Amino acid sequence: MMPMGFGVMSSLFPILFTAVFLLIFVLFIVTLVHNVGQWRRNNRSPVLTVWARIAAKRTNISRHHSGSSMHHHTSTRYYATFEVESGDRMELSLSGQEYGLLAEGDQGTLTFQGTRYLGFERDAAAPPPTFH
Repeated sequence: MMPMGFGVMSSLFPILFTAVFLLIFVLFIVTLVHNVGQWRRNNRSPVLTVWARIAAKRTNISRHHSGSSMHHHTSTRYYATFEVESGDRMELSLSGQEYGLLAEGDQGTLTFQGTRYLGFERDAAAPPPTFH
C-alpha cells in the first residue's frame, strides 16, 4: 500500500520539472537576446575619444559551487567609472590587466564604443579639465 501523498507527488513532479526547465530555458533565451542586442548596439555606436577622469574602480567577485563536491569556481569582473568634462559618469567593464593599470584620479583620454571600453591613455602633462 502506498502512502496517500505519493500519488499526488508522482503526478505533480512532471509538471514541476517541466515548469522549472521552461523557466530556466526562457531566462537563458532572454539573457542571450539581451546580450546580442547590446553587442549590436555597441557595434552601431560611434567610437568616441573624450577627456575623462577615473572617478572610481570596483570589482564583482562571483563564487560558484558545484553540488556536494568540494569543487569551487571564482570569477572576477572589473569595472571603472569615468567622469567626463560635462560631469556625466559612465561605468565600463574592462579586463583585469587594464584594471590593474588604472588608478582613481587618473586623467586622460577614454576611448569607448557604446558600453564597450576600448582604452584609456593617461595624460599627466595636460591641464586637467574642470569637473563639477
